[in-house]
Amino acid sequence: MSTPSAFLPVLDALPARKSPLMERFASLLEVKTPAQLEAMAREARTLTRRNFGRTMRMFAPLYVSNECVNNCSYCGFSRDNTSIMRVTLTIDQVVKEARHLVDQGFRNILLVAGEHPKFVSNGYLEECIRAIRDFVPTIGIEVGPMEAPEYERMVQAGCEGLVVYQETYDREIYKDMHTAGPKKDFDWRIACPERGYEGGFRRIGIGALFGLSDWRLEALRLAAHLEHLNKHCWKAWFTVAFPRLRPAAGGFQPMTDFPDWALVQTICAFRLVFPEVGIVLSTREPAPLRDALAPLGITSMSAGSHTEPGGYTGAGSDDLHQTVKGRRVDLTERDDKAKAEGQFGIADERSPAEVAAMLSKQGLDAVWKDWDASILSAA
Repeated sequence: MSTPSAFLPVLDALPARKSPLMERFASLLEVKTPAQLEAMAREARTLTRRNFGRTMRMFAPLYVSNECVNNCSYCGFSRDNTSIMRVTLTIDQVVKEARHLVDQGFRNILLVAGEHPKFVSNGYLEECIRAIRDFVPTIGIEVGPMEAPEYERMVQAGCEGLVVYQETYDREIYKDMHTAGPKKDFDWRIACPERGYEGGFRRIGIGALFGLSDWRLEALRLAAHLEHLNKHCWKAWFTVAFPRLRPAAGGFQPMTDFPDWALVQTICAFRLVFPEVGIVLSTREPAPLRDALAPLGITSMSAGSHTEPGGYTGAGSDDLHQTVKGRRVDLTERDDKAKAEGQFGIADERSPAEVAAMLSKQGLDAVWKDWDASILSAA
């Protein structure tokens, strides 16, 4: 087992003891008047243009499996959801889904999977990466935490980005939300970005799932984690995300409020304190809000997303099944209309082309590809 993260003492001391940078960040999260919030938004917009120009990196999640051995109260993939349809795509089916996304313009794909040692193991993810790396220049993963040597194998296979959200930085709530499976280990998960860095990842995404704990405390802890990683993993470039709880199988409801104005304030606070950090906005958020947030500090957006395996092409529908306590249970009857369960509901259902058109109207350029391996071999 890896050593604990050096961030833990910092986290455990919050919010009582804060660095000067975190003191400033905390002040930006204090109650603001509409005029003060508008001033923050203007400054955030200016800093974003200064550091990122008018570009917006476009990416798409590709769910390869919704099998999972973890019980997470808020997640549609939770092991306790025994009635949902599950599937793990074959390598050929992953390629089919990826080619569909490439046809839509994407060159940046995030492979996503639940955590299950039987279904998503034995080199499966490495095979997925190798199968699509020749036509997808930028590949990331958002999967169960691994040891550094495993991450090194992912990098060697052609993976560039690692995304891992702590979900909540509140230890007690984390314990209540994760009742079974390896995800129960708070310390193991929080050290994941550092293990990914040790394994060779240089593009790392972190975040918290807002709606589980007080939003200001969650944002402060996330910012402190980012400050720590910037100091200790200084060769990497980091992104942050603030996903809000969305409807999912199991009917879990948000425990705390995180209204639109608070999301705006959080985005602006991160941009003002971390002017060069990437900020990600997914299709969890409704279209009008995404349109309004795009110029304020967002640097990466997904579009046309599906959160179920095979969601883009229908791949894998011939192998749908259920699981009980993590064990596969084949269906007694086949339903041609059945499909795998998604992780959560999508709010912005516009196509990638429609989102790109929206960005263009705002004077922003959708960037589908910003990297190619040929750069390294150019004379």
